[in-house]
Amino acid sequence: MSKAEEFEELRPLLFSIAYRILGSVGEAEDAVQETWLRFDGSATRPTSVKAFLSTAVTRISIDVLRSARVRREEYVGPWFPEPLLSDPYDDPVRSVELADSVSMAALLLLERLSPLERAVFVLREVFGFGFDEVAAAVGRSEAACRQLLVRARRHMEAGRPRFAADRRERQELATRFFDALKDGDVGGLRELLAADVQLVGDGGGKAPQLANAVVGAEKVARVLGAYYPWLVRIDVSCEPHEVNGQPGAVFRDRDGRVTHTLVLDVLDGRIQTIRSVVNPDKLGHIGPVGDAWALHHEVKRARRRPAPGPS
Repeated sequence: MSKAEEFEELRPLLFSIAYRILGSVGEAEDAVQETWLRFDGSATRPTSVKAFLSTAVTRISIDVLRSARVRREEYVGPWFPEPLLSDPYDDPVRSVELADSVSMAALLLLERLSPLERAVFVLREVFGFGFDEVAAAVGRSEAACRQLLVRARRHMEAGRPRFAADRRERQELATRFFDALKDGDVGGLRELLAADVQLVGDGGGKAPQLANAVVGAEKVARVLGAYYPWLVRIDVSCEPHEVNGQPGAVFRDRDGRVTHTLVLDVLDGRIQTIRSVVNPDKLGHIGPVGDAWALHHEVKRARRRPAPGPS
């Protein structure tokens, strides 16, 4: 097997490690590409290609995360991970850990960890690496890695989401939600939402976004019911799609360009959190990006038009 073939076989794993450490599709892809360059340029053949590549992508991701954190401190409004429509890495033995770890709620919890804690947690808890492998990847002793993992677990357990609903139940609830959303059915939306539901958006100062989180079933239902039917009227389509392992949707303008995504956290048969990613910088990997500001102004103009009188 050639170097390129060995690398391509492991690419899904490398991307999945990098994405969970970085929370960014673009940065994860860049980390994987840099890993390939290091592998291709190495004069000696490693004893374990998987260990070499995993170590390289982890260390690159840790370095990128350290600089990214400075930028995130200056971010305008709430920061969310870039939406991931499908995880390229699949391991039936660890399917539960993989699905849970890629949810936006879990990735936001990972943001609380130091870069080293995050890397250790991802390698050990998500991908099941042995402590010897983790220690080699992050350049610390096994004892130090065990301590890093203890601290990481403590932070994660303090706020870890528990998505108890099974896949079919979540999808059925999501279907009802998006049907009610398109119809502007405030009552239908309200009955699907948890009492303390939160609606939060990430526009990064580059797209229309809520000034503050909207909290409470009544308020969230009214905000959604008042806005989304107007998007339908100007030919914005709602494409149901799993986003970060949870039920969600991709919205596109009349020309098929991506305007934003929505993802739903479901708990105890109700929607607990609705997160919208509107920042155009975070949507380019899904497809051509539309102008969310232009759509927002078009909705405002449409809402000001008088209703047609009787014929």
